[in-house]
Amino acid sequence: MRRHPQDWRIEDLKAVAKHFGIAHRQQGTSHVTFRYPGVVLVVVPARRPIKPIYIRQFLRLIDSVTDFSGGGA
Repeated sequence: MRRHPQDWRIEDLKAVAKHFGIAHRQQGTSHVTFRYPGVVLVVVPARRPIKPIYIRQFLRLIDSVTDFSGGGA
């Protein structure tokens, strides 16, 4: 994801979020909200293609979670 922040699907982000214990929500909207307790939430448009800026924001969330939890996978 870091080397190629383009061509990712929202399903890919949901799978990565699940791996790191990050909750996501999409209740009839065109955006998916990713959140983790104590960390800033990230909102990503669900349409394809996902712009690289949203992938970078998502990766910062992942980094925050792994730093926050004291480890990571």
